[in-house]
Amino acid sequence: MSERRGDYGYDGDFAVVPAWGQAAVLGALIVGSGVLAAVVSAWFGLASVGLALFGFFYVHTTRAGKFRAWDGILDGLGLRGDEELLDLGCGRGAVLLAAARRLPAGRAVGVDVWQADQTGNGPEVTLRNAELEGVAGRVEVHTCDITRLPFPDRSFDVVVSSFVIHNIAAAAGRQAAIDEAVRVLRPGGRLAVVDLLHTGTYVDRLRALGLSTAARRNLGWRCWWGGPFLASRVVTAGGSLPLGPA
Repeated sequence: MSERRGDYGYDGDFAVVPAWGQAAVLGALIVGSGVLAAVVSAWFGLASVGLALFGFFYVHTTRAGKFRAWDGILDGLGLRGDEELLDLGCGRGAVLLAAARRLPAGRAVGVDVWQADQTGNGPEVTLRNAELEGVAGRVEVHTCDITRLPFPDRSFDVVVSSFVIHNIAAAAGRQAAIDEAVRVLRPGGRLAVVDLLHTGTYVDRLRALGLSTAARRNLGWRCWWGGPFLASRVVTAGGSLPLGPA
């Protein structure tokens, strides 16, 4: 895994409760459970341990685990280095810029609506991170809805997305996002979508659209958002190369 120079924040919806507030609440719960364990019973001690593990896995995934997973996924795509890649919901650029480092003669395009599902989310932050990572010359970002992409058919060799599509509340909207990803994908192109929920329906839709190689797999403990009950999966389709280890 290459060293990261950019600042990629923390994942989570902080529009209502800011990140520091969520951390404070979690810390208070852990401390409170520990106190109760000493006073009441060992059951509260187990609860304290459980909360501590939840916090550990969440922070690990958002600050390290997802980066390691995507390094494996991107390496497994076998990129030549001249591809045009689209990142659906690029946020602060964690996946977009990791891909751009692998495209010295290519282009990495990120799109987002920049809502508060990451701390300090915004196009200017992504472009600043691109400068810090030394890939600004091959990166561009656009503000748009991933269910209505402003690109012609067959525009990209690779389409990726990281923990984004599940944020679309309506099933029809999530299907539209998958449809758009396939629409802008060139023949023989490759797609990789990492998400928490609905990944089985993504696979079904991709196969219905003719991508018979569509499949999914669990990314393991490094991408647990608190525990195995919130595991992440990668959905892949297209191309001829298998993905490397996550």
